[in-house]
Amino acid sequence: MSTSPVRRILLALAVTTAALLGTAAPAHAVTPAEKLAALSNFTQTSVTSYNSWNAARQNQGAWSAYGFDWSTDYCSSSPDNPLGFDFTLACYRHDFGYRNYKAVGAFSANKSRLDSAFYEDLKRKCATYSAAVRPACTSLAWTYYQAVSIFGSLEPVEPADLQAAADLL
Repeated sequence: MSTSPVRRILLALAVTTAALLGTAAPAHAVTPAEKLAALSNFTQTSVTSYNSWNAARQNQGAWSAYGFDWSTDYCSSSPDNPLGFDFTLACYRHDFGYRNYKAVGAFSANKSRLDSAFYEDLKRKCATYSAAVRPACTSLAWTYYQAVSIFGSLEPVEPADLQAAADLL
């Protein structure tokens, strides 16, 4: 059974509102379409999507009916805080997207967007740092993005990559 575009939009709005309010427990069993709608809502490139995901992350119990995998290894074998830049939440959301789309069998169709959302999250984080150190942060953000977009995971960032970014400081 296919879900109409209007129903999908209304469902996405309901999921976003629920995430922002911290309430997500549906009154019924969650359907695969509802789970996909919530997952899509949490993994877009926008700051609104990031904020919805983060609100849900902080209130995971409210989302238990969706059966999301909230586990993370953050930035895998690369530093979570390279040169002091905190990439942990961007890596966490990226793990969330990868793990949950793999679990529903829709990973390959969403990988590119998940990687783009990761890069946008990293750039937004870099924007919080002073202009003096921002070039080093954005250089590392690009390196992390390239690692996931090419290898599908954060292969260890090489010391030379860290040094190249440090040289921008």
